Amino acid sequence: MLYNRFSDYLKEKYKAKVYKLPVNIPVTCPNRDGKIGTDGCLFCGEEGAGFENLSNQISVKEQININSKYIGANYKAEKFIVYFQNFTNTYLPINKFKEYIYDSCVPNVVSIYISTRPDCVSDEQLSFLQSIKNEYGIDIVIELGLQTVNYHTLNMIKRGHTLAEFIDASLNINKHDLDVCAHYIVDLPMDNMEDVVEGAKIISALGVKQVKCHSMYILEGTGLGDLYNKGVIEPVSLEEYIDRTISFLEYLSPDIIIQRLIGRAPKERSLFCNWGTSWWKIHDMIEEKMTMEKKRQGLKFDYLNGSACR
Repeated sequence: MLYNRFSDYLKEKYKAKVYKLPVNIPVTCPNRDGKIGTDGCLFCGEEGAGFENLSNQISVKEQININSKYIGANYKAEKFIVYFQNFTNTYLPINKFKEYIYDSCVPNVVSIYISTRPDCVSDEQLSFLQSIKNEYGIDIVIELGLQTVNYHTLNMIKRGHTLAEFIDASLNINKHDLDVCAHYIVDLPMDNMEDVVEGAKIISALGVKQVKCHSMYILEGTGLGDLYNKGVIEPVSLEEYIDRTISFLEYLSPDIIIQRLIGRAPKERSLFCNWGTSWWKIHDMIEEKMTMEKKRQGLKFDYLNGSACR
């Protein structure tokens, strides 16, 4: 096995074909509304990450109904993950948060995934989610946008938080018997291979359960787009992206589930995305190189538990 595939994990755990149902709720982000910042992260567009979502004016239950019918019919899915995807889905009053989560606890939903920032996760929310898991038997995964462990880069891309907040949130989520999925941009040009390796190590040491790898995409109308147009930043090569991703996997705990190896971007506003190549072709190139060079996830996972004493 080259790496711990998300699709394999879902089949083994739920004994059925499982698909994510994206849900869009009317939330913003503290890095947009003035609490931390007003312009958002350097790479984030006005639509956030949910460029394929339904309108957030449609109720959660109706979005689940619409998406489950479509995905069930087209992909023969039998069970579903409700995925609160866009912007910061824990950045809202606790009563509204509870309402949206309760509305997600419907038949054939086996898990709820909640995308948020490391500085927007509270004990009150986690205690509530733990009670939902226990009462309904629904798994809960908190998807935290980390992107990099280099605190200089975190500042440059205007994340509005440091590594400390990610560590704190991960430990608190684990304490409540919930799971963490870390989002990581492997090819930030401000980072190097050492940063990528250290990212894999920190994620593994914190007991993170899942990882979602992203490639850096650049949109018009963003701070990153402005820097790209001015020639201030230049994306790394496709070859380097592949090498960074493979090294990241080699140092990552073999128990961590890999949701994806590369992401996508909205085509209409993209200045740069995936080197003009289909995401699935790059995915195949990563797997082919790993196979050819006999590399696999966890191959270099030998640095925890007092490694110098062994």
